Amino acid sequence: MARSFSVSDITRYIKNMFAQDFVLNSVKVSGEISNCKYHTSGHIYFTLKDDKSQISCVMFSFNRNGLKFQLTDGTKVEVEGKIEVYERNGSYQLYAQKIVQQGTGDLYQRFEALKAELESRGMFDQSYKRPIPKYIRTLGVVTAPTGAAVQDIINITRRRNPYVQIILYPAIVQGDEAVDSIVRGIHDLENRKVDVMIVGRGGGSIEDLWAFNEEAVADAIFNSTVPVISAVGHETDFTIADFVADLRAPTPSAGAELAVYEASRLKENIQNVKDRLVSSMYEHIRTYREKAEKDRIRLKASSPANRLLQNKTYAMNLEDKLEAAIKKVLTTKHHKLDVYIQRLKGLSPLDKLNQGYSVACTADGRRITNTGDVSVGDAFRLYVSNGYITGSVEDKHDQE
Repeated sequence: MARSFSVSDITRYIKNMFAQDFVLNSVKVSGEISNCKYHTSGHIYFTLKDDKSQISCVMFSFNRNGLKFQLTDGTKVEVEGKIEVYERNGSYQLYAQKIVQQGTGDLYQRFEALKAELESRGMFDQSYKRPIPKYIRTLGVVTAPTGAAVQDIINITRRRNPYVQIILYPAIVQGDEAVDSIVRGIHDLENRKVDVMIVGRGGGSIEDLWAFNEEAVADAIFNSTVPVISAVGHETDFTIADFVADLRAPTPSAGAELAVYEASRLKENIQNVKDRLVSSMYEHIRTYREKAEKDRIRLKASSPANRLLQNKTYAMNLEDKLEAAIKKVLTTKHHKLDVYIQRLKGLSPLDKLNQGYSVACTADGRRITNTGDVSVGDAFRLYVSNGYITGSVEDKHDQE
């Protein structure tokens, strides 16, 4: 019975075969770079291909000192190094020690040619870019119905706003039928009048993404009446669709974030606007209340009733002042009158009469002040304090 080997034994055996082959230990391989990735560790991972085959390659960071140019997809190069088996996954790959640039690959040349043509036609001009609606109800998606891209778009959309309806057009995104399928998807979603659409797929080599570099897809995106977000590949991948679309997203996930506004943030914005509106309303009410109070005071001060009251008060004050002045004058006059009365009392005939004096008058009322005023036999009246006495002159004597 034949001996049974483990997977590790077989892989190690094949690795030793590669290691003992002097051709594979120092080989130069020409081809076109595809799916090139610069790792954060400094290593470079890429695929070297021609029209029939491809081989995985890696250049470690300590071999990059002699690399004089930036590796990009589509560049034709000659890679010098050795081919070994990578035991972990049982695959062989070319470990590059030196890379020499030979020219630009055919696909890359086609890409640059179409890009230059469409740019000359103004299809990349910013004036044609339509704004992406901030708040949408329907999101159209043209991509493969399976895979990480569509799942990322669905998950992010539901997380950001579960009320947005997603309409998926299950397109073929790779191969000979991809271009027609993508174009049909764009037209179908345009007819459904979605608010915005995402056209894209996950990452891959330049060949995998090539459908998004075709003129038919570019024309469909450019002529779409619905704003289009291009979300093809990874952040470092650029396609013709990215330049023609209204907005480029570096990944399908980013496309969903750009298309769908976060509902929680919208609620916060609405609450903030509400708070500002309420605050502004109360501020306006306070301002108008203060103004109304000032107007009320001014109106009260200017009203006829208030003026009448003020004039009445003024008149009452004047009346009080006049009464006080009259009382003061009367008091002064009374005082003077009392003085005059006292003075007159000293001169009053009545007082003299009350003191025992009397006044003599002739019958016709003339006062008798001397003996010459009457003759013997004339009648006279003698006035005393409580009346008069009638008599006649019997005799008169002059006093020396």
